[in-house]
Amino acid sequence: MLGYVRVSTEEQTDSRLGLQAQEAALVAEADRRGWALTILRDEGLSGSQVNPGLRDALEQLAAGLADGLVVTKLDRMSRSLLHAVEIMERARRQQWSLVMLDIQVDTTTASGEAMANMLATFAQFERRLIGERTKAALAAKKAQGVALGRPRQMPTAVARRIVAMRTTGQTYGAIARTLTDEQVLSPAGRPIWHESTVRRFCKSVELAKADA
Repeated sequence: MLGYVRVSTEEQTDSRLGLQAQEAALVAEADRRGWALTILRDEGLSGSQVNPGLRDALEQLAAGLADGLVVTKLDRMSRSLLHAVEIMERARRQQWSLVMLDIQVDTTTASGEAMANMLATFAQFERRLIGERTKAALAAKKAQGVALGRPRQMPTAVARRIVAMRTTGQTYGAIARTLTDEQVLSPAGRPIWHESTVRRFCKSVELAKADA
């Protein structure tokens, strides 16, 4: 069985109290259940990513070199519920056990498996909430006339024309009105030009010339 411990702050790393407490809890559980335990560590690293120690554990488990993974707390393995559930799903696919002592997740027992399923349900709920918030935000932007997707590049011919019009002394507003009247598409993909759009473009041209 692989045990995984992690501390994220310099204070915990320097004192080693965080690691020692986690290791003691894992050793006690291994003794109680008769596991042969190998502990992998990540010191001074956050749980927002797959750190080297955890990556090593997951690779060993995928290769069938260990029976499972045990951690003292969910947040020692991952700060993200979605990421933790992804690891649980990987454990199911690859057929190794996962134990989280603090929340009683234990895929080797019926009750522990039920707790894992509850976490998966909450993670799915969180995914749907994120999706709904994203859709609502995009709909609001669309209603405000904001172009969605990757910004379009200004066509070369239009860019040259704006520069030429500006060279003749036309104001930003006059250029915008002319392009709008002629239904020329703006970088946002709409036949509406704003003075601010023309001004930003002209300023970018001036900066490019200054840097050249």
